[in-house]
Amino acid sequence: MIHQQPNLALEKKLNTISYIVSAAVLLLVGLMRRVKIPTDIDFGFLPPLHASLNALAAVMLLFALYFIKNGQIENHRKCIYAALIFSGLFLLSYVLYHFTTEETHYGGEGIMRSVYFFLLLTHVVLAAVILPFILLTFTRAYTNQFQRHKKMARWVFPLWLYVAVTGPICYLMLKPYY
Repeated sequence: MIHQQPNLALEKKLNTISYIVSAAVLLLVGLMRRVKIPTDIDFGFLPPLHASLNALAAVMLLFALYFIKNGQIENHRKCIYAALIFSGLFLLSYVLYHFTTEETHYGGEGIMRSVYFFLLLTHVVLAAVILPFILLTFTRAYTNQFQRHKKMARWVFPLWLYVAVTGPICYLMLKPYY
């Protein structure tokens, strides 16, 4: 692999885009519970898609980890791109669903209710917090700043993986109440 010089000018532009995208996503997620867009289309088919996209992102992240641990940088890169695409598609369909469909409430009781809400709360909070860091970590690698990328990825990766895994778990726990 040919090592190129860090592209700091591109990094600055991509960082700005990362912050704008993150702020826009947080704004949309904040609005989607308050604003409902009337439609004749039933988007009830989307929750299993959300879970599948999150699960695919998690699988790609695990493959990416395997590949980077084994020095297969190009395969690692491809898996990260795939994880980003799956996460992006998830986000688009999730926002569409929640802008058009009333929320489903968990109906379980006892310890499972506590487990569900713990997983849901940590999933939502970490998803909100981790998005800009995922984008910034990606930017570090994309702009040839591999040491900085690696330093960020050590803590961003497990949080992104946690979010990608807990999403499908929350869906499966909520599924009987749809």
